[in-house]
Amino acid sequence: MKYIDGFNIVFFVFIAILFLIISCIKSTTPWDLIRADRDFSRLSEEKGMHAAFLAFIADSGLLFRDNTLPYTGKKNLGILFSGRSDTSFTLTWEPEYESISESGEMGYTWGCYVSRMKATGLENYGTYLTI
Repeated sequence: MKYIDGFNIVFFVFIAILFLIISCIKSTTPWDLIRADRDFSRLSEEKGMHAAFLAFIADSGLLFRDNTLPYTGKKNLGILFSGRSDTSFTLTWEPEYESISESGEMGYTWGCYVSRMKATGLENYGTYLTI
């Protein structure tokens, strides 16, 4: 596992089942989830990772991290992020694939992320999954 300033990069890899994107629930329009992923990435780059996660996670969303139970809900995610800075790096990602159920009630995307340290330009790459 790679660590940057004590921040576990594997955190991003295990974003699986991270959040239900509110704007995409009950939508069967192609590209809706991809559009939402790109909007998340843009907000993360502009205002920081914490702001992006809190803007896009559903109230009942889950965040999985290594060696711990998942954080459940927007409120608990806000508590997790409080007091932690996300200003030393930027997180961006690009979706590669989406699938939406026929009913439009559930879908997922996966793609590649880049975590870039602002001071050094060091980049870490990985894969993400959102449901």
